Amino acid sequence: QVQLVESGGGLVQAGGSLRLSCAASGRTFTRRAMGWFRQAPGKEREFVAGIDWSGVNRYYTDSVKGRFTISRDNIKNEVYLQMNSLKPEDTAIYYCAGDRSVQPSYTSASYDLWGQGTQVTVSS
Repeated sequence: QVQLVESGGGLVQAGGSLRLSCAASGRTFTRRAMGWFRQAPGKEREFVAGIDWSGVNRYYTDSVKGRFTISRDNIKNEVYLQMNSLKPEDTAIYYCAGDRSVQPSYTSASYDLWGQGTQVTVSS
């Protein structure tokens, strides 16, 4: 069974940066696309970024394009989300997720592995 554990969240001022990490245990990490989702209070969980199994193809929601970068290290079994130029509207709990497929989906229903989440708070 693959487990996902996120780290790297915290409190940062607007314009600052954070790097989230997600460590995966288990042997099926390299066969999965990985994604980052977020959920703000009172809102639905939304797709933030996804990366295919090879790490070549990356996808972002429009609101984070040019500011966030997703990457993965298939040797270390880790996936990362580098977040720059953070805005107060980026405040949310961020979740790492593993897709059933080798290509990431934009919808959470495609993901069957989830981390516990890490809080990101951006102050204005």
